[in-house]
Amino acid sequence: MADVLSTKETLDLFDRYVVANYGRLPVVIVRGEGSRVWDADGKEYLDLFAGWAVTALGHCHPRLVAAIREQAGQLIYMANHMYTQPQGRLAQLLSEQSFGGKCFFCNSGAEAIEAAIKLARLHTPREKYKVLTFEDSFHGRTFGAISATAQSKYHQGFQPLLAGFEYLPLNDLDAVYGAVDDETCGILVEPIQGEGGVNVCTDEFLQGLRNLCDERGMVLMFDEVQTGVGRTGKMFAYQHSGVVPDIMTLAKHLGGGVPIGAIVAKPEVAASMKPGTHASTFGGNALTAAAACAVLETILDEKLLDHVNEVGAFAMGRLRELQQKQPKIKQVRGIGLMIGIELAVGGAAVFKKCLEKGMLTNCTHDTVLRFMPSLTVTREEVEQGIAILAEALEETE
Repeated sequence: MADVLSTKETLDLFDRYVVANYGRLPVVIVRGEGSRVWDADGKEYLDLFAGWAVTALGHCHPRLVAAIREQAGQLIYMANHMYTQPQGRLAQLLSEQSFGGKCFFCNSGAEAIEAAIKLARLHTPREKYKVLTFEDSFHGRTFGAISATAQSKYHQGFQPLLAGFEYLPLNDLDAVYGAVDDETCGILVEPIQGEGGVNVCTDEFLQGLRNLCDERGMVLMFDEVQTGVGRTGKMFAYQHSGVVPDIMTLAKHLGGGVPIGAIVAKPEVAASMKPGTHASTFGGNALTAAAACAVLETILDEKLLDHVNEVGAFAMGRLRELQQKQPKIKQVRGIGLMIGIELAVGGAAVFKKCLEKGMLTNCTHDTVLRFMPSLTVTREEVEQGIAILAEALEETE
């Protein structure tokens, strides 16, 4: 067993050997259980951000841990020119819980976006290559994904970006109809923008996109990397509107903390991805597929979607009560356990105060605090988190 390092020793290791591409907090997390984590100094934190909306079942859920241990003792990896049972079982679960599509597996949300864009181009005539995306969207950090992301701050230092992406205002169908031309192959949209500030697409907007894609022979892609696998109280966010995409991207929750990405595509669209057109060395490996199966099966067996709806409604209600008393809260919005708290003041100081008081959350777009806890979070933990937030707002200038 490796030696236990102090916080300073760990920070020194990172300073010497790890690329400094993250703005890290000076906290070393060494253990997690449910919605709690502990740092190297023994301090306990309430985690209401679930590791960037990744730990769907909470930290180290017994069923997920058992599935990983069992699979690791049987088969960890086999190249994709062979078949493995966990990958087939995972594809079946995703297909049956969504719209009957076929799956391609990779390792992250950005990779899933890359696969979706390539498939959209493969499925449409060669002259069609443009993709429409939306202002304040976020689709990942690879070149294709940042080119699709309509936020200039992610483009700095990487121009020229890939050609063919056009950015439009969200929930504005007229703008979309005006932008489509004979070279447009598809539309990529988050049903709820996460990093963009928890901005919810209207049902009418999503239905309009579906109608337009059907009329013009384009591919409709939903980025459900953050909204998928139970986050909004349904297995997938598209199910709230009833608008079915041609391709859906998944990651984050899907592995419960184990890295995995996926697309689910309608069978007639999936048929355009033929051998040699796309691949992923580690995609859908036995270990990650077994973990993802455990996540999905636990959500279903433990009726966590009902729990998300119940606790999410409770959280929204309590936050809106706090809003009535606290003028620093401008708006509370979201669905299920994907909640944005827009502040009338800068959020960085509030975030820092919450951290000092032992709560992990997130601030995006300077003024939006995000609550995206694990699907297993309790009402009592939500109540504790809102109390910490109330204190932090009171104590922040």
